[in-house]
Amino acid sequence: MSDLQVVFGAGQIGRALAARLSEIGHPVRTVSLHESAAIGVDVDCWTADISDPDAAIGAAKGASVIYQCLGVPYTQWPKKFPPLQRNVIGAAQQAGALLVTLENVYGYGDTGGRTLTEDLPLSATTLKGQARAAMTVDLLDAEQSGRVRIAIGRASDFFGPGATQSTLGTRVFGNALAGKKADFIGNPDLPHTYSYAPDIVAGLVTLGTDKRAVGQTWHLPGPETLSTRALLDIVADRVGHAVGIRNVPMVMMRVLGVFSPMMRGLAEMSYEFEQPFVLDTSKFNTTFGGTPTPLATAIDDTIAWYRTQGSNR
Repeated sequence: MSDLQVVFGAGQIGRALAARLSEIGHPVRTVSLHESAAIGVDVDCWTADISDPDAAIGAAKGASVIYQCLGVPYTQWPKKFPPLQRNVIGAAQQAGALLVTLENVYGYGDTGGRTLTEDLPLSATTLKGQARAAMTVDLLDAEQSGRVRIAIGRASDFFGPGATQSTLGTRVFGNALAGKKADFIGNPDLPHTYSYAPDIVAGLVTLGTDKRAVGQTWHLPGPETLSTRALLDIVADRVGHAVGIRNVPMVMMRVLGVFSPMMRGLAEMSYEFEQPFVLDTSKFNTTFGGTPTPLATAIDDTIAWYRTQGSNR
């Protein structure tokens, strides 16, 4: 069987995943709607509209493992995301490939501060949470019917080199380097798990290469959980000055959401930052071992990357 690894999505995680798979010796193909910059000499970057099922099947031809790392604009999630994944499922079925899917934790919904474990029900009531839960059900149905083998990896809000658009992206690390306040929504003094992009990538590679992962859902490993304020204190120590927080009140966000679909989308997920939000990764750690990146190291590497981008200018 071919060893070709196909990564659907060439965004912040997809590109890093493709590069890592290539580094460890796999032939790799990325598939995205728009032409992307070269990832490496051994990565074949395809452009395809996978809203067309035949295009998705063609892009996945010859794959032994398919990674679903697609990204869809927040405001288009309910309408566009589930059909795209269904086409990836069909492509994996046609290729006879293992399908490894990266998910977030929206599908659980508001747990009232309860620690997130893989056995929680998919009880989301938000639009994006319900869309994510429906996508998970599609995956599980495909697996249970014998159409495709799957492994699901879930991560929390992520950060790291290249992750500019996330909650801990440019408006936190870039602002900190520029001497500006970090933009944040919610209560910064509550514990909140942030996943580190290179750990997410390493976790996905494990799911695609270890047979024990097949047929199950896994919370991907990451740094230790602290409060957001404690995390920003580490950032402040590294950049050499205090990092203040510019906090948009939830009431204001909900008012703005009346006029802005993007703000409305952010507001509906605000519960994540209004109560403890801790991701339990013990199942993955116990099964596969390994050592996640310490938070201080992850912050150091992220700041170093931002410095190379001139984010402090």
